[in-house]
Amino acid sequence: MAVVGVIGGSGLDDPDILKTPNDVDVQTPFGRPSSPLREGTISGTKVYLLARHGREHTIPPTQVNYRANVFALKDVGCSHIIATTAVGSLREEIGRGDLAVPDQFIDFTRHRKVSFYESFEPGEMKHTPMADPFSAELRRLFVETCAQLGLSCHENATVITIEGPRFSTRAESRMFRGWGADLINMSIAPECILANEAGIPYATIAMSTDYDSWKDDEEPVTWEAVLETFLGNSEKVKSILVSLIPKIRG
Repeated sequence: MAVVGVIGGSGLDDPDILKTPNDVDVQTPFGRPSSPLREGTISGTKVYLLARHGREHTIPPTQVNYRANVFALKDVGCSHIIATTAVGSLREEIGRGDLAVPDQFIDFTRHRKVSFYESFEPGEMKHTPMADPFSAELRRLFVETCAQLGLSCHENATVITIEGPRFSTRAESRMFRGWGADLINMSIAPECILANEAGIPYATIAMSTDYDSWKDDEEPVTWEAVLETFLGNSEKVKSILVSLIPKIRG
């Protein structure tokens, strides 16, 4: 039986999607996670919901304790992790409100703990493969669920994670496009990296909220615009989570 961890991002910090919810306070060797875990069920599947930036969205991207978050979900027995994230679009064809299921990431962060390992025991080196960092099975379920709900989504995308909390300059935004990135956000790395290190299948559904700053004919991204777009479409993401989670098999 699958036990699913859900990491809620901007605009979905505390979604009301669980039956018989109950808070679980977890302490880890890496400190406390961003929020207590909210334990409950969706169609009989046990779910632990964690607010990436805290339930009141008080934790900036770089200050999120990603190691504690992933460790806490593993500690309570999560067999899979799915996440939501707001992203900027680096491609004309990915419009505001569009959904995407990333299959690759580029880590452009510089100040984060990106591994559980701070030292190796002799003969116990841990170099985690990362060629295909997102679970193919969970990605397939995201795509299929979107289709079943009549929601279009971009089935493949490369997301670049920047440090934040500031947004990109125009030069940076254009550089990221040149690198082959399709989406930009501030949280997928190292979250996805740590899930892989922990041996937990991980995937995310991304909602495009803006065009970052590369488009000259668009206003540069603002936090207010990001939140307005995500909140205006959050019911779509909730419906995907509620429909998808019972399909996950342990």
